[in-house]
Amino acid sequence: MKELIINTLRSNEILSQIQTCIQGELLEVHGERVLTFNNKLGKGSLRTIAFDRGVSLFDCNITLAEEAKLIFISKDLSPIEFIFISEGYFTYSSNNMEDDTRIEQFQNTIIAHKRNAKKTFLFPKDKSLKISFIRIDRKAYLLKKNNNISRLNQFLISLFTDSEGETTFKHVGNYSLRIADEIKLLNNVDTTNGMLRSLSLEGRLYLILAMQLLEHKNFEENMNIPEVISKEDILKIHKLTTYILEHISDNIPISTLSSASGLSPKKLQLGFKILYSKTVNEYVRQLKLEISKDYLKNSDMSISEIVYAIGIKSRSYFSKIFFEAYGILPTEYRKHLKNKNSSLP
Repeated sequence: MKELIINTLRSNEILSQIQTCIQGELLEVHGERVLTFNNKLGKGSLRTIAFDRGVSLFDCNITLAEEAKLIFISKDLSPIEFIFISEGYFTYSSNNMEDDTRIEQFQNTIIAHKRNAKKTFLFPKDKSLKISFIRIDRKAYLLKKNNNISRLNQFLISLFTDSEGETTFKHVGNYSLRIADEIKLLNNVDTTNGMLRSLSLEGRLYLILAMQLLEHKNFEENMNIPEVISKEDILKIHKLTTYILEHISDNIPISTLSSASGLSPKKLQLGFKILYSKTVNEYVRQLKLEISKDYLKNSDMSISEIVYAIGIKSRSYFSKIFFEAYGILPTEYRKHLKNKNSSLP
């Protein structure tokens, strides 16, 4: 097992200390620091991005050749960390908590530990790991104008205002595919313009942070995922969304989706309602519309070709639901896109 001792809580310094241990190439472009490695310890990349007022992103996409233990020992005030695993799992422990905690794929997690506490992350070997940490420096964040922490529940308010690090906090919450989808979009921001990329990343990051806080609120109010939806069911639904995307040009009945997922139609509908706040048909229609917007932006396909490509029954129906969703007809949307001064998304 590989052990890495980290004696800082600053994201950029963490990455530098990891690079000292595992080697690899560390580059900085447009405020993003990225460490890539491919050696006997494993392969992959780790990234840090710092935003204003103490908000930063630390994420990784790695596969390790041996178990690795990342141990943090620092006298500094710990950040509040909002953690989400898109692939894999890891085990978290702190010397002021009784039990080790296994954090699973798609599970929303929030942690903060006391000043001077030792925290440990144990990562498995031979497992693809995609993990995002949104880190909040409490003192810096409280200086943010309109931080609105007063709208949080009383315990989170006390956590954000704990300037001495006297409180230990661990929330291991519900599974959320909605957050998983937003993380995927965060990782797929591909504009090469530095300013546009930074703004897009920051906007996505704050949206994910809001969703993680909302999940915690729902969890505390006992609005949990019902017991009829298991972790295995959630994974099946997540896999089904890929199937839907691959067959987006087809009109797939619920019975076919039920067979493809191995879930009953009733459980399938319940799962989509819980995880996406949509019925299956609403989810599929929204996906078709989002894909149509991409075609209108990035292709020369005619409206009729786009309608066929996304499996909509008629051009008039497509125009109707597009207008209902976005407040503009597809033909007008494309005209506006040709105008360089257009501010449409």
